Amino acid sequence: MNLHSDHLIIKKALSILFLFSLAFLVGHFAGFLSTYFFSVPDQAAITPTDARIHSSAEGNWGLSFQEDGKTPVGNATMTELAKYDAYYAQDTTDKVIYLTFDAGYENGNTAPILDALKKHNAPATFFVVGTFVKENPDLVRRMNEEGHIVGNHTYSHPDMSKIADKESFQNELKQVEDLYEQTVGSPMTHFYRPPQGKYNTSKLAMAKELGYKTFFWSLAYVDWYQDNQPTKDEAFDKLLKRIHPGAIVLLHSTSDTNGAILDELLTKWEEMGYHFGTLDDLVAADQT
Repeated sequence: MNLHSDHLIIKKALSILFLFSLAFLVGHFAGFLSTYFFSVPDQAAITPTDARIHSSAEGNWGLSFQEDGKTPVGNATMTELAKYDAYYAQDTTDKVIYLTFDAGYENGNTAPILDALKKHNAPATFFVVGTFVKENPDLVRRMNEEGHIVGNHTYSHPDMSKIADKESFQNELKQVEDLYEQTVGSPMTHFYRPPQGKYNTSKLAMAKELGYKTFFWSLAYVDWYQDNQPTKDEAFDKLLKRIHPGAIVLLHSTSDTNGAILDELLTKWEEMGYHFGTLDDLVAADQT
């Protein structure tokens, strides 16, 4: 093989290598553009609980916060949820907040939370599980006596989206209803929050068939890890910046931080011009 042939072979090899390199760079750049312009925001901006995934229209409830002080975008719209008597916020310019607490167990924080609510004349809804009602009848009675709504968070806190049959689904709710009525002496309001925000449309339809209204949320933060509680400043950073008219706020009654800051938090929201409504008010406004 002569030098001329060698030169041609090397030139052809370099040309092929250049084309492969160019294709790789074009593909990489296209991927960057796709990620930059079309991907969902990072986890810190997406979910009300930050650790939960931003999912499709079914799976885990998720939010995308586009602008502080504005209603976030949910992975289902208010109109889509309305078909199932479900809500995540109210479409309003009125600076009203709907306070809700998920109560999975008791660790000493519910009483100070109730004290703060009473001081501010702020109604709330407590979504309780079966064991909470069993083990804390005095607190449940106090919630009722002080004008709060006690809602259903299921008996055993399962993934309700995976329950296949209506009988099992109903049983998770009925057991809490029965415990509540035995404790308080009156029927439970048929307000329901799916554990962990896990849902699908067939189960939303099932809840509606059972006479329940389902409530997700438009504002929350990571407050449920007992060994890693947020500081006051961390809590205020999320809860003050992201509050918006018509917000359904989810807090956990097990949070030491919430028990400590709620009085000050309610004061700060009031200073921002907000007032507090009940989920009954939200439903009534939706039906007018």
